[in-house]
Amino acid sequence: MQVLPGHQYPLGAHYDGQGTNFALFSANATKVELCLFDQQTESEIARIELCEYTDEVWHIYLPTVKPGCLYGYRVHGPYAPHQGHRFNSAKLLIDPYAKKLNRPFSFDDTLYGFDTQSRQQDLLIDDTDNAAVMPKCVVVEPLQPIKHHRYSRYTSNSQTIIYETHVKGFTKLNKEVPLQQRGTYSGLAHASVLQYLQNLGISAVELLPVHAFADESFVLEKGLKNYWGYNSIAFFAPEVRYSTDNDIGEFQRMVATMHEAGLEVILDVVYNHTAEGNHLGPTYSFKGIDNASYYLLDHEDKRYYVNHSGCGNTLNIAHPRVLQMVMDSLRYWVEVMGVDGFRFDLAPILGRKNRHDSDAFDRQSSFFTALRQDPVLANVRLIAEPWDIGHGGYQLGQFPGNWLEWNDRFRDAVRRFWRGDEGMVPELARRLHGSADLFEHHGRRPYASVNMVTSHDGYTLHDLVTYEQRHNHANGEANRDGHGSNFSCNYGAEGETSDLRTLQVRRQQKRNILATLFFAQGTPMLLAGDERNHTQQGNNNAYCQDNEMTWLTWHKEDLQQVEFVRQLIDLRKQHPLLNRLHYQHGRQISTRTGLKDLSWFNCHGEPMDESNWHNKALKSFAMMLADTEHEPLVDDGLLIIFNAHSHVTQFQLPHLLGSWSQIIDTANEQAPFLRRQISDTLLTIAPHSTHVLSYSHTGQ
Repeated sequence: MQVLPGHQYPLGAHYDGQGTNFALFSANATKVELCLFDQQTESEIARIELCEYTDEVWHIYLPTVKPGCLYGYRVHGPYAPHQGHRFNSAKLLIDPYAKKLNRPFSFDDTLYGFDTQSRQQDLLIDDTDNAAVMPKCVVVEPLQPIKHHRYSRYTSNSQTIIYETHVKGFTKLNKEVPLQQRGTYSGLAHASVLQYLQNLGISAVELLPVHAFADESFVLEKGLKNYWGYNSIAFFAPEVRYSTDNDIGEFQRMVATMHEAGLEVILDVVYNHTAEGNHLGPTYSFKGIDNASYYLLDHEDKRYYVNHSGCGNTLNIAHPRVLQMVMDSLRYWVEVMGVDGFRFDLAPILGRKNRHDSDAFDRQSSFFTALRQDPVLANVRLIAEPWDIGHGGYQLGQFPGNWLEWNDRFRDAVRRFWRGDEGMVPELARRLHGSADLFEHHGRRPYASVNMVTSHDGYTLHDLVTYEQRHNHANGEANRDGHGSNFSCNYGAEGETSDLRTLQVRRQQKRNILATLFFAQGTPMLLAGDERNHTQQGNNNAYCQDNEMTWLTWHKEDLQQVEFVRQLIDLRKQHPLLNRLHYQHGRQISTRTGLKDLSWFNCHGEPMDESNWHNKALKSFAMMLADTEHEPLVDDGLLIIFNAHSHVTQFQLPHLLGSWSQIIDTANEQAPFLRRQISDTLLTIAPHSTHVLSYSHTGQ
């Protein structure tokens, strides 16, 4: 086979129309071999040394290698865990830049780079060949970039409504999707699915991880799988399990179809750790290519890994080549696959200094700086999960100005208020206001707060009002896993019940929580299935449940709540007061109506005073948003009344010169959106209910 020197860039396997250039970074390897495999039998047919080494990149060019060729690497070097090196040429390795894998991962003991039977644990190398069980990388014909203007957004920041879902779970049980497409990228792009999302009114679909990932051995040993996918190992390759025929163009076509439907696609990405785990984990790729470069290692003994992720290891994002890989991966998914943004799992890890003297979070880190100056990535949606498990890992509100952040304080405040906890009115007011106390700095806007009450991690909305204790026995960890503080309430019976009163309260509380989510300033995020009363039977950590516990059901009896959510979203879109571009503090007053841009009222129709804010027993109050000539005039004002008391509250409307009309009453189960004029300004507010009223100023 003819072998030419080739080039150190681009990294990965690049087919140029005639042959393929192979380039692999490794600063500490002594030799790198490229292994080629038969496409049908996967037997090794050639082993070629990458004889060129430029700027720590090993590279060759093979004129006869075409798309479809299977390959992997064997990397030589010292096996010295205490020095941070875990080279093992007996192990076939995945190319970090592989665009496609020929099959999903399957676990086997040969994937360990060390002798698992040795008392020395990982200190003794294992020379068993793993090629038979390791997926092979596939040389691909480069995809043409998706045809859309990558810098244009379909929805403005303040109008964005995010819908978090799982590629497989969303359509696996949907009978309107052809059987072979259910649970796949194609299924997500099916016309009936797109119609559902459009009718619901969401603007962006946020997908749980789709980068190729592996199941952990401890999960497989219990007969389970890694369902969520937060165990990535190939940051350029779409997960094979979600494809109908392992055509990487299927993902790209899904994105293009969603764009045609006016929907954005946001990917949940995991660049904080990999599937290789800790020092006792398997070797798939990075460990065997250059462990000391790709991972953060303990300063005292490089045998061990820094574990800010809680998953065994932490990617060394501060290393120039690791940063380059992450940036190249992000850019590939935007420029070629066409996605519109990313949600970064455990994002503080990406901003840690990772120096010997400090691993503190730095909003001016090399990663954030690289993103900010990148002409492609600076213009996509960037969303942080603003916490990791390392020291100082909670960084809510501290990300750069162009980022959005998941707001767990919003989640907890809404849950606790509607559960009936005392002293929650001031905290809920701050969250309704867009969490200005956390985000109003460096030019940040209310939409920086991604408001959610539920997400993939934790209870569904239905379970939030149905279970007070987690029920995670199916996970095989003796019900010890999952969050312990859920701020949930079962309203009289643990789990499902036939008691009509309990069921009525639960339905009403779900409407209250949903209304609070969509009427708060910020960017609302809805968990897929919450609009359909999806339940996980009280499991608040269903990461390993790839079954009907997590797959969404599509029954007609769910349509009442679907319609309620649809109308909430529609109302939010109709009323600019509900999604303001700037923070309001009650300082601007309309010259026409005399109303402040933001006001808070007690049940006597009077402005909240210090005694009200400090009254821990208070569970009823109102927020009024008013037009001040700075936004399109739809309402002169909106009054939103919240009553978390378990009893009726008499609420006096503020004494204003004008008229009131009711928009929403969550206590009215049959017609919560029944619009009617209000003649009596003393309202009877039902227990556990939300009322929204529109105010029109009549003038002097």
